[in-house]
Amino acid sequence: MNQEIRNKLLLEPGLEGMEMFEHFAQQAPYLKDLGQKLSRKIVATLQEAIRLSGLQDGMTISFHHAFREGDKTINNVVQILADMGFKNLTLASSSLLSCNAPLIEHIKSGVISRIYTSGMRGKLAEAISNGLMEHPVHIHSHGGRVKLIQSGELKLDVAFLGVSACDEFGNANGVSGKSRCGSLGYAKVDAQFANKVIMLTEEFVTFPNTPASISQDQVDYIVKVDQVGDPSKISVGAARVTSNPRELLIARLAADVIEHSGYFKDGFSLQTGSGASSTAATRFLESRMRKQDIKASFALGGITGGIVDLFRKGLIAKLVDTQSFDADAADSLRDSPNHIEVSTNEYANPISKGTYCDRVDVVILSALEVDLDFNVNVITGSDGVMRGASGGHSDVAAAANLSIVVAPLIRSRIPTIVKHVTTVVTPGECIGVLVTDHGIAVNPNRPEVAERLKEAGLPVMTIEELYARSVAITGEPAPIEFLDKIVGIIRYRDGTVIDVVRQVKP
Repeated sequence: MNQEIRNKLLLEPGLEGMEMFEHFAQQAPYLKDLGQKLSRKIVATLQEAIRLSGLQDGMTISFHHAFREGDKTINNVVQILADMGFKNLTLASSSLLSCNAPLIEHIKSGVISRIYTSGMRGKLAEAISNGLMEHPVHIHSHGGRVKLIQSGELKLDVAFLGVSACDEFGNANGVSGKSRCGSLGYAKVDAQFANKVIMLTEEFVTFPNTPASISQDQVDYIVKVDQVGDPSKISVGAARVTSNPRELLIARLAADVIEHSGYFKDGFSLQTGSGASSTAATRFLESRMRKQDIKASFALGGITGGIVDLFRKGLIAKLVDTQSFDADAADSLRDSPNHIEVSTNEYANPISKGTYCDRVDVVILSALEVDLDFNVNVITGSDGVMRGASGGHSDVAAAANLSIVVAPLIRSRIPTIVKHVTTVVTPGECIGVLVTDHGIAVNPNRPEVAERLKEAGLPVMTIEELYARSVAITGEPAPIEFLDKIVGIIRYRDGTVIDVVRQVKP
């Protein structure tokens, strides 16, 4: 055996004698030199990586949605799978958005037969709400998704993870390269639990790429692609910044509620969810924090530019980031050691040994509907069509010390407060306060909060009074008509079924 062969064999521990020689003989065609061995994960085409992964009909493929409306990975990969002839796949994306409308054709053709996701929007959601799929979509929370994976119900066979840059061994993060998305909190879970991981990258950087959100020991194959996502479209839709006067009024009232809630003390912690009023509330916290010399110990999220601004001004000590909602958040994650990236397991998995959401004092969340029992719907619109996402809503609402829901009293001439929500996503027992542009309602199970807000002179009303006001303006809305077919199953964060979505009647 010559010295060149001996040197290469040293890189394959655990093989001896003839076994070692035969192993090398099998590998020799692919190991023309040491450099090729070190880049052995790099595959020329996505088709070849898929073949190497062992993906078969009926298996489960997964994706992350850190690029939100700018995602360029899900549609492209599924199109290639369709071209390769795959059928009956389960799609397990951490969420789906309006940009994923091309999936409709792949559902019709049988490439995708089942879906697990935290939500969906646009034409895809409309088509599924109208009975496109034979099997109902499973809607889970972000924390609940991890729970389903760990329980074995949702087995990830091949994860396709799009990143802007990685090294030749697969070390990757969301803050290197051109198309930076920030935190890879969703992708971290898929990289950990998927049987095979195919990484799609726009560019290669020098080894080792640090910090490594996704580590080299989790990655099987790497494919260079032209684009994985457009980061300029992350902060649109639910993550947009608002200048709407009504939304700003609601945001200001939400900040008032926080200030007088009893939790606004030095060292408090907070989260602001997606939704224009939720994210805008951070604008109105700065003056209150400065006036009372209050600093937050940490902010959790879904991190926005507004939260980053408070952080940079020294009003928040640390940011804990499972998803970056804009470029400011991505840059902060790259530049600051006190901006911490966490997986959705660390964020909100109800069976985790420790989650950050359990340490949150106050959270602001959005809603499509709220009923007289404070149950919240963030999935179906006033027409019964799915057009939202469970996200981390039920996770943080259940865990935080005070959950504040913000919503306009009336949206497009339709009341937001109803007798019974169309779809229960977050149970009312977890909600403390509802803030609207017409007043504030406090859950009867939080009398101490109601008393504090009344003493502060805030416009506190009963939820029944808010409901009566909305109906006086709009009239009683006609009930939505549904067919018997179930098109969506709403899973609570512990995996149990909390509600179903039925096909809308044409």
